[in-house]
Amino acid sequence: MNYRNLTPEEIERLRKQGCTADNWNNISVHNHFTPDYIKYVNFSGNIRLGVFETDFTLPGGLKKHSGLRHTCIHNCSIGDNALIENVQNYIANYHIGNNVRIQNIHHLYVEGKTSFGNGIEVSVLNETGGREVMIYDKLSAHFAYILSFYRHRPTLVKKLQDMVKSYAEEQTSDTGFIGDDVTIVNAGAIINVRIGDCATIEGARHLENGSINSNHYDPVHIGYSVMAKDFIICSGSHVEDGTMLTRCFVGQSCQLGHTYSASDSLFFSNCQGENGEACALFAGPYTVTHHKSTLLIAGMFSFMNAGSGSNQSNHMYKLGPIHQGIVERGGKTTSNSYILWPARIGAFSLIMGRHYHNSDTSDMPFSYLIEDKNESVLVPGVNLRSVGTIRDAQKFPKRDKRKDPEKLDQINFNLLSPYTIQKMFKAIEILKGLKETCGETSGSYTYQSCRIKSSSLKRGLKLYDMAINKFLGNSIISRLADCDCSNNEKIRNRLKPDTCIGLNEWSDIGGMLAPRSEIDRLICDIESDKVSHVDDMNRIFEQLHKDYYSLEWTWAWDKIQQYYNLTLESITAKDVISIVRRWNEAVVELDKMIYEDAKKEFSLSSHTGFGVDGDKHQQKIDFEQVRGVFEENTFVETVLKHIDSKTKLGNGLIARLENVSE
Repeated sequence: MNYRNLTPEEIERLRKQGCTADNWNNISVHNHFTPDYIKYVNFSGNIRLGVFETDFTLPGGLKKHSGLRHTCIHNCSIGDNALIENVQNYIANYHIGNNVRIQNIHHLYVEGKTSFGNGIEVSVLNETGGREVMIYDKLSAHFAYILSFYRHRPTLVKKLQDMVKSYAEEQTSDTGFIGDDVTIVNAGAIINVRIGDCATIEGARHLENGSINSNHYDPVHIGYSVMAKDFIICSGSHVEDGTMLTRCFVGQSCQLGHTYSASDSLFFSNCQGENGEACALFAGPYTVTHHKSTLLIAGMFSFMNAGSGSNQSNHMYKLGPIHQGIVERGGKTTSNSYILWPARIGAFSLIMGRHYHNSDTSDMPFSYLIEDKNESVLVPGVNLRSVGTIRDAQKFPKRDKRKDPEKLDQINFNLLSPYTIQKMFKAIEILKGLKETCGETSGSYTYQSCRIKSSSLKRGLKLYDMAINKFLGNSIISRLADCDCSNNEKIRNRLKPDTCIGLNEWSDIGGMLAPRSEIDRLICDIESDKVSHVDDMNRIFEQLHKDYYSLEWTWAWDKIQQYYNLTLESITAKDVISIVRRWNEAVVELDKMIYEDAKKEFSLSSHTGFGVDGDKHQQKIDFEQVRGVFEENTFVETVLKHIDSKTKLGNGLIARLENVSE
């Protein structure tokens, strides 16, 4: 693209149109530039201008021709067909792309050198410091998890911080960037902010030192009265309605609005925050909080739904806000729940009431933690039969709003996985140990400052056993799906794992499930400089995620051998049939429990408040018009189809295996 200096005739024309310049020779223009649409503009510093040939059609159908009107521009490059008008103060030190519309703003400038939010330290989890995460454009939940939680590896921490510093240095500039097709209207001050393609900023009050990483695949929207300082906002996110952010990272396709307030917090993919507050929050993927009275503070959450009035306290003693907590994936809090940090709550658990006893229920997934007369009562495994848990597992993948082809977070949605099943094995061992220690006739048992009723313990053992049979059966059925199973040797060859990687412990690394051995390997590679760039780490996370099912089978096969007392050399088709039958019984029984749980939503007590001015018959009709009939409910139909399809799947494999000769 060729640029030239203004001609004397063009300079004279611009002067007549109310324009001034400190030096007309410092203005270069596109070869096809015409001054027709440049009016009442003050130019200073080095200026480059494109062409102004097209119209913008605004909401309501109003058309405005591209051009510059009533503005002051200093040291800027402006692309083709931009519309910039009514800037109250000035625009300085920006490269502005094509088809950009900037109207009615206060000022937009870059002051000095800036990295646009990259390298900012966020004091996550511990408000007083010690777990700081340095944010950058491509921060993933997994990178942040390792940087925050692996403080026992100081060499690792320094290497990770150096990676981010190096990336931030690459982004540092004294010139800002506004991409193509950006709209900025009715905004206040925008200072040291980099803005990607197709972003819309309308009515934002104050944005300072940040990056808005919008793109044409998944634009970002920043709405009215938003205030943000020291931030990064990723593709697809919407930050609206008076939201206030200070030292925050907002991941892909997050939604923050309705005066939400957050400081020193990380929000990863598909988080939603409305009305409430966050401080020192590590919000893993799908952390959702909608209520004005809800505070999430000094904790790590993921796949979480916070009820109204949910709160946590990090002031256990008098040394300041130094305590932290973890609610593992899938946690839910009921209205007015409270947890005294430090505490750790197991995966897919429901927290009800107020808890002051610093419990650690991480080895008891799918549990209820309930307050009863100021005492924490643990009900192990009961959430496995909850319709809400299954519904959540189904809805999370459907609510992934990310359209950007470059996914920063590698999210595993599986309800049953090596991560949760390994905890169930531990839970069974713990519960059996409690029975042996305290005796089977004991009315209740104490575990981690919680009370477990005898009936709850027995039911928990049964539910965990069913879930283990379900997972292991799922795994072996999936493994044999493409095997002709004509003889035992072919079955054994298919059951042999692809890799030895995946044995032993698994971890939830910010929404990604992976063998701990591979995380340890990555850490060693970082410490030895084999991995030295943030992009390399993201590629490794992506590959681990892609390899999940192969690695899962390595773990599952090891547990199948232990749980059913089998070996690769000895397993036969009859053994597989036995496993499949146990699997089928577990699946059907769990589904029936879920079916019965769903039926409660249609009980007579649920009819209360329906048919306000009618009799019982009208109440029933009103209820059915609003809520539908139980048997026709979409989720209920799905459960029934699941029972039928899984039974057919199991019977089909059994039929194939019954013909295998010894």
